[in-house]
Amino acid sequence: MQRWIMKIRHAAGTVILISVFFFAAIPVKAVPENLYSLSAVLMDAGSGRVLYEKNGDDPRANASTTKVLTCILALENGAGDDYVEVSARAAGQPDVQLNMQEGEQYYLEDLLYSLMLESHNDTAVAIAEHIGGSVEGFARMMNDKAAEIGCTDTHFVTPNGLDDEDSGGVHHTTAHDLALIMRYAIRSTTFLKITETREYTFSDLSGKRQFTVHNANALLDMTDGVLSGKTGFTADAGYCYVCAVQRDGKTFIISLLGCGWPNNKTYKWKDTMTLLDYGNENFSYRTYWQEPKLPRLTVNNGIQSGRGLWEDAALDGVISVDDEEKNRKFLLGNDEDIECRVFMKENLAAPVKKGEQIGRVEFLLNGENVVASYPVTAAENVEERTYMRCAREVFHDYFH
Repeated sequence: MQRWIMKIRHAAGTVILISVFFFAAIPVKAVPENLYSLSAVLMDAGSGRVLYEKNGDDPRANASTTKVLTCILALENGAGDDYVEVSARAAGQPDVQLNMQEGEQYYLEDLLYSLMLESHNDTAVAIAEHIGGSVEGFARMMNDKAAEIGCTDTHFVTPNGLDDEDSGGVHHTTAHDLALIMRYAIRSTTFLKITETREYTFSDLSGKRQFTVHNANALLDMTDGVLSGKTGFTADAGYCYVCAVQRDGKTFIISLLGCGWPNNKTYKWKDTMTLLDYGNENFSYRTYWQEPKLPRLTVNNGIQSGRGLWEDAALDGVISVDDEEKNRKFLLGNDEDIECRVFMKENLAAPVKKGEQIGRVEFLLNGENVVASYPVTAAENVEERTYMRCAREVFHDYFH
């Protein structure tokens, strides 16, 4: 088995290292140091990369930001015209409520506006029972979905985010996991439509009761480009917030946990704007591709057209990358660099087939995290120098 190696190329090296640096065009704005939130994450929605974090992996209660996942599960597992019947358990939920009554029926679509615009707890339970058969069954769906999305320390017990616990632990997530959930949610155009709506009016199926709900996401009036947002508060969680915002072609996810308690209701808006400004001023999209020079590889015991019978073949490599990939942009900080590294096989031996992988090219952020990797393949066939092949060549040369 051939092994992979990495060397900085010397005279006859088989691996080269090319560094490509992007220097800051403007001064780097200081990293936020005085956020009110106990935990916070600023994420690039495109790549999922964390651009800033404060205790981003600390588990904390997250209150009604839970309802982002409740909404997504309802959209993926139900239909807008589903009839949802209100149970006694749903009707008995504490404030904030839509104040539905046991036995009433509603369209699922209408309840999703109630859920996301005014964060009604009774609505969340009615949806959960409809989709999951019970609150407990829905909680299992929530935790399975969170794991599928990539969450590593999330355990949901309630569909509305009220503080609770079960055999699996207390209801919690992390700022990082919550950002991942919102990043996943904004892929749904229906989710975006709901959370961007300012006002929505609906009635129960009987038409006897009518409701109008208003969007409680105050960020909609504070800045342009708000795609979605969900607030939350419980005694354990404090004020929480998660949102997605577009700025100058960049989409940021911000998640805040433990952002103050009563009398500090506006802290979450201050932290959100601080992180938005930091992200927008310090990160921009840039292409990272630079064509690397690939070394010619000696193929031991190989025969190649145009070279002597006893001379080892010299093989060129081809990078398998298309123009779209070469023009792909990555959100980079003003003080960050992309490094290109080329890895080639050591002690390459014949036979080698055209298109066979003989190396790879990697682009690394700050020399650590791989942001792109492309295979290097053989440009041509190289046959093995066997006894029969040598005899055939000698015979051919002798008689011709």
